[in-house]
Amino acid sequence: MQTIIVTGGAGYIGSHTLVELLNKTDFDVVSVDNFSNSTKSNYDRIKKITSRPFKTIELDLCDEKNLFKELSALSSIAGIIHFAAFKSVPDSMKDPLLYYHNNNSSLLNLLKFAHAQNINHFIFSSSCSVYGNATELPVTEQTPMTKAISAYGHTKQMGEEMIDFFSRSLPAFQSVVLRYFNPVGAHMSGLLGEYPISKPNNLVPIITQTAVGKNSLSVFGNDYDTKDGYCIRDYIHVSDIADAHVKALNYLLDKKNKEQVSLFNLGTGEGVSVLEAIKSFERVSGQKLAYKIGPRREGDVIAVYANNTLAKKELHWLPEYSLDDMMLSAWKWQQHLEATAS
Repeated sequence: MQTIIVTGGAGYIGSHTLVELLNKTDFDVVSVDNFSNSTKSNYDRIKKITSRPFKTIELDLCDEKNLFKELSALSSIAGIIHFAAFKSVPDSMKDPLLYYHNNNSSLLNLLKFAHAQNINHFIFSSSCSVYGNATELPVTEQTPMTKAISAYGHTKQMGEEMIDFFSRSLPAFQSVVLRYFNPVGAHMSGLLGEYPISKPNNLVPIITQTAVGKNSLSVFGNDYDTKDGYCIRDYIHVSDIADAHVKALNYLLDKKNKEQVSLFNLGTGEGVSVLEAIKSFERVSGQKLAYKIGPRREGDVIAVYANNTLAKKELHWLPEYSLDDMMLSAWKWQQHLEATAS
């Protein structure tokens, strides 16, 4: 049986991708995580949803020696799906060196390992932040990168460039780079969702925590040159993102890729303002949110949303869930956390 390594498998998108891999494929799945921003309990949640066994390895990918030791013991590795990275825009502005070390050193070590083990299928978790303040909307895969707005975004730009140059040196190496827009929501069962260890920086978990009195919601700026003055994002359900990874893996293994490094935007293709997201949550939950308007936040892009035509065409991928679905699933997950904590 072929093995797929998923780094950051206990994290938000990684855990949902484990669910999709276990439910939709026959691969032996190995999750690698050091739990720096995740929890081992997510593995129990995954097992409840899938009822399939999988292997777990606790490992810091920045430790090259230990990485080679632990992962070399695995057999028949068909591919690597690499999530493990720090992702907070404001935190990356406060401590950029931490982000460069964690996000880029881990990728470098994985590419060294892939080369040494002759692993030629690689999927990289990237971000729409590579486009910066995009020069055109919606952005396509041909939209040029602009200067990164945050250190986090820069680590993703650097990561993509590392993969590109590495691939040029090793023609057998085939990769897919998936540029996420704004993953939100939770598994529709309500049993698995975003579980930040520290105070969340992303909008939706702040919304759900605010609804149960565990956080306060501040909106950073309402004076942007947008349809309602609020930042515009392309929110996409995390399970749709996870499904795209399974399709991208099969795309490589079935040799359907037309490029050595294939780039795909993962978004719904619709720009949604922060205010529209708040109103959607209020509509599906029946909860009225108290929020305040604050100053603009350093590192925030004004507006970005995807042209996802290429992913639809090449990966045969189609987002399934609506904005209301995203908010309702996130609310079900928050209610599950409250119920299990009491």
